[in-house]
Order: sequence, then structure tokens, then C-alpha cells
Amino acid sequence: MNRFLSNATKKIDAKGRVSVPAVFRTVLAERNISELYCFQDFIFPAISIGGPDLLDRFERQIDQEDPFSANANSMSLLIHGGGVFTKLDAEGRMMVTDFIRDFTGIEAEVTFVGRADHFQLWEPRTFQEAQAQARQARLGGRAGA
Repeated sequence: MNRFLSNATKKIDAKGRVSVPAVFRTVLAERNISELYCFQDFIFPAISIGGPDLLDRFERQIDQEDPFSANANSMSLLIHGGGVFTKLDAEGRMMVTDFIRDFTGIEAEVTFVGRADHFQLWEPRTFQEAQAQARQARLGGRAGA
């Protein structure tokens, strides 16, 4: 298994830490990712998390642009200004920082959502609503389909 799949909701402990699901930790280990790049998603109120290769991919896109263009500057604002690095502790937990809480609305629980080459942190109800909307849109609005 080398992709982040599925979703799981976990409680945040009294010290502000949350255990990353074991299946996600397995993918991180298989991909040899120890430092996590976290950024504010471009569309959803979620934090996207992957390895340094995820940041590298965005930076390659920026490098193809004129460095003074609005597009390059906007992308840099999003991936650099809206990104941080973090690590898991020895028990596989990560801190749910103000950076995460302020952007997502997460309070007591976090829903981890697999997105193939990265995963996301969501406020649980917001994720459920977004997933229901995506399903409805995918079905073309057909009731009972």
C-alpha cells in the first residue's frame, strides 16, 4: 500500500496532539517520509499533508512561470505563505496547532482523509458535508441513484 486511502476520525488529546491513523503512518514509512509538508488547501477548509516531494511539485510549477507574474506570486503565497513543516512524535502523533485550527475550524476531533499522494485534516462535520455534496454532484443530482 503506497497511497493514502479512506478516512478516520480521531480525538485530540489534552496536549493538542492527535494520533495519525496507522494505515497513514504505514504509507509515510513506505515512502520514507519523516518531515511533513502541510499547507492550506486551495479549495476546501482542510490542511493537506504530504512529504517534501509535494512541495517540490508546486515549486516546479512556479519555476515554469515568470517569477514576477501574478500567477507565480499567487502560487507562492499559497504554498509558501500557507505552508509549514512538521513531524510526528515517537508515538505517531502530530500537534494540532493554531495554523491547523484557525484554517479548518477543528476543535476536539480531526478527520484524516486520504487523497492518494497526500492526506488532509478536516473538521469532521465539514468533511461529511463536503463528501455528501461531492457524492450528490457526482450522481448528477439524481435522488436515490
